[in-house]
Amino acid sequence: MASALRFESVAFAYGATAVFTRLDLEVAEGEIVAVLGPNGTGKTTLLRLASGALAPDRGRIEIFGRSAGAIPPRERSRSVAVVPQESRPAFAFTALEVVRMGRAPHLGLLGIETARDEKVVREAMERTAVASLATRPFLELSGGERQRVVLARALAQEPRLLLLDEPTAFLDLKHRLAVYDLLVRWSRECGITVVLASHDLDLAARFADRVALVHRGAVAADGRPADVLTKEMLRLAYEVEAEIGQDPTTGRPVVIPIAPSAAP
Repeated sequence: MASALRFESVAFAYGATAVFTRLDLEVAEGEIVAVLGPNGTGKTTLLRLASGALAPDRGRIEIFGRSAGAIPPRERSRSVAVVPQESRPAFAFTALEVVRMGRAPHLGLLGIETARDEKVVREAMERTAVASLATRPFLELSGGERQRVVLARALAQEPRLLLLDEPTAFLDLKHRLAVYDLLVRWSRECGITVVLASHDLDLAARFADRVALVHRGAVAADGRPADVLTKEMLRLAYEVEAEIGQDPTTGRPVVIPIAPSAAP
């Protein structure tokens, strides 16, 4: 399969603080890949590098076979959508206005929406169950409602690559499952490649095709959830002792934390 996103020997630091020393990761078109790791390992930074918000200090990042740095921002935004952990617009936009922002990369110089733009926005809101919130001020919505509106904005953008930073951080269990189910359907039905950073090991294991575990400036393990989420890797990356069960429905791994690992 063709590559949607590729990191090759990428290094990045914030000043004197190194985040990645040698990051290598490749995501094929249509894959769902979850980036895992404890706080401070660089999951958000990885997504920001992938989106073009940050440039690597060394190495190469490719998006659909092209150097990320060579793609003009407007062109990149037609194929790459980003869902941050939290969004707070500076002005009092309604939910509908926020979703309409997803069409900005596709509009002409005058910014006039066509009937197709309106159709895409409407369908995005329906698929994320926020159509009833259209006239509500975005900042007055609950955290979960805001996140679903931002997901609708990303869907309205019609991306080929979707980058999500903790997409279910503010949602209850029902809506967490609904969001992951939606991401799987988008990927399967529309061919969208999904890369998401997550703290929820069990949801990532249940829905992702692959997981990449980030540890000490690099990808320490990359593969099927069952191959990566092992007792040894969890001890190494998270410093916890855990048992690994099995989901009776999917056969995917379920992580059962037991205790912090003993100090080395």
